Amino acid sequence: MAENEPMRPAASQQQSQDEIAHEQAYVDGVYARLDEASKVARSLVAEGHARASIGHEGALVERDAMVYQASKRLAALDAAHDGLVFGRLDRIDGEARYIGRIGVRDAEREVMLVDWRAPAAAVFYQATAQEPSGVVRRRVLRSRGELVVGVEDDLLDADNAPDDMVVVGEGALLASLSRARDATMHSVVATIQKEQDEAIRSPSRGATTIGGGPGTGKTVVALHRAAYLLYTDRRRFESGGVLVVGPSGIFMNYIDRVLPSLGETSVTLRSLGEVVDGVKAARHDVGAVAAVKGSDRMQRVLARAVRADAPDAPDEFRYFYRDDVLRLERRDLSGLRRQLLGGGQRRNRAYPKVKGQLIDALWRQVTGPRALEDGKEEFADELQTSDQMIEFVDAWWPVLDAIDVWRWLRDPERLARFADGLLSGDEQRLLLASWAEADDVAVEDVPLIDELRYLLGEVPAEYSDDEADVPKQLMSFERAEREDARTRSEQLRATQSIEDDGYAHVLVDEAQDLSPMQWRMLGRRGKYSSWTIVGDAAQSSWPLPDEAARARAAALDGKPEHTFRLSTNYRNSAEIYDFAADVARLAVPDPDLPDAVRRTGVRPRHEVVESGRLLDSVRDAVADIAAQVEGTVAVVTASARRDRLANDLAETLGAYGRRVSVLDGLDTKGLEFDGVVVVEPDQITEESEAGWRTLYVVLTRATQLLTSVGTSRDWLDRIEQ
Repeated sequence: MAENEPMRPAASQQQSQDEIAHEQAYVDGVYARLDEASKVARSLVAEGHARASIGHEGALVERDAMVYQASKRLAALDAAHDGLVFGRLDRIDGEARYIGRIGVRDAEREVMLVDWRAPAAAVFYQATAQEPSGVVRRRVLRSRGELVVGVEDDLLDADNAPDDMVVVGEGALLASLSRARDATMHSVVATIQKEQDEAIRSPSRGATTIGGGPGTGKTVVALHRAAYLLYTDRRRFESGGVLVVGPSGIFMNYIDRVLPSLGETSVTLRSLGEVVDGVKAARHDVGAVAAVKGSDRMQRVLARAVRADAPDAPDEFRYFYRDDVLRLERRDLSGLRRQLLGGGQRRNRAYPKVKGQLIDALWRQVTGPRALEDGKEEFADELQTSDQMIEFVDAWWPVLDAIDVWRWLRDPERLARFADGLLSGDEQRLLLASWAEADDVAVEDVPLIDELRYLLGEVPAEYSDDEADVPKQLMSFERAEREDARTRSEQLRATQSIEDDGYAHVLVDEAQDLSPMQWRMLGRRGKYSSWTIVGDAAQSSWPLPDEAARARAAALDGKPEHTFRLSTNYRNSAEIYDFAADVARLAVPDPDLPDAVRRTGVRPRHEVVESGRLLDSVRDAVADIAAQVEGTVAVVTASARRDRLANDLAETLGAYGRRVSVLDGLDTKGLEFDGVVVVEPDQITEESEAGWRTLYVVLTRATQLLTSVGTSRDWLDRIEQ
């Protein structure tokens, strides 16, 4: 029920069924029109393919354009099919306006369904009992496929409501809060609240920051904002591209259905480990290693690396020409290297100049009369095609991929040279240990590889053996095919051109976790773009917030910022969040603590057991929670313990299928579960400098039930002090 909503007698069961039947009749008409639109789109696809038989180039271009546009329309229609109609507004003037995932018109071009992003739909989210804005009743339709299974009403203006107006249910928002969670995030387009809608519809220019504590809907609001921007300025954002970046592959899979369900299928979703094309990482480094790799000191380490000799590069060049023996020694080659890299020249971009510089240096040594008589032009012609010269250039100045240079760092002597005065001996040893496997790329390595791509520069086209450029914005099935091909490839290589990195809009979730190097990586993608930034400082896993703040400011490069704070926790019961808030107060000074709106009467449970009873107690806790909730259950522990615990619980996990999963604290970022079992909380708090903040994240993943099981209670004692 909306705040201060006027009371009316509850609708009878028969009245409720009559209202559902009435809405079903209207929804059937909308789906009939949707089916007609789908048939038209399919016929256009077929017609486009048929045009290829005409046989001339113009027909092929026309075919491609027609098939692309029709296929895109068909994908949007298909994606919006489930729950197509979700809202109705009954206005004071007697008009009934239906709201849906996309806009639909009847055969006479009259509006049957208003797209939720259209200005005409804004009042659906902004009207309140205090300011009804001409709305008498707001209705949310709950559907399963094409079938209307229920309605929930908010009566906003009782004084102007007809006497025969029926009001059904307890209110759409409260009804949605009790829904069981499954393995994916769902659109909340039907239950967006006023403060959320204001963030969604904020100005498209600059950076929009969406803050607030756990459970306030920051992520789903940001995704709805991406869909809104595409609707309001499709040419700009679809042609330039929208990049959505999240903390992990688990999280990206969780949100994967939200934008398609809102009619958008052209957005690029990447986890932080997948931002660089050709590189895919899922493993996180331990906190101490992540802190070194993420530090802004690493950019200077990498800048030294790209200017260094390649391993096994020759340190001299000798050439016999006419009567002269020409030689370039180590000192000469070092001087030439400095010249080639002078003025900030990128290494790969300098490649075409290498032969010329070498030839000039060698010509200055020529003294023989025959050679001088023939002149420099003939000298240059001979060396340009000399096998000896070609082999030397390829060895001394090879065209490098970022992965090549990244691999140089695992040589202790080279790393010591690059890191001198920047990283301590202990920090260097941490890095070397993390790179023990040849191509075991961690999520924290990806921004280092990206930094190297830019320091090296674009490989000149005439020296590149890459495949022809591939458009960045692909249909969803094309993206899936490229991801499959990348997974099958045994070669690790950052293949995408740096010229293709820019987007029109960048949306970054869990931004409080980004290291300076990750901010640099995303800043390159959003140099000329608008941004949506989602985060909460109390949930940060990055230990040096001031350093990250400077990197964030550099990435945004003075863009105007629009800041929104979401103040209501819709996820957690008040009993769970009140306890989690005590952890937040230990984790950070003055945390942003939203108000939890829902009470269940069930407080969190905490068990302290002997070590020999730990696994049995965890199994019992999982069974107890799974018996009480219909949705998902997470078993969360410290990163170092996760794999072993998953193995120990294999039989239990098999019994519950996808309902139960074992995760570490970082993996839970952005997710929510009906129930959470926290295993050995003290190990989570002790695992890193951000341990208490990580525990806060873990506790706030639970919507209904929360249990902790551990062999110590130090963490509880600290909370209860």
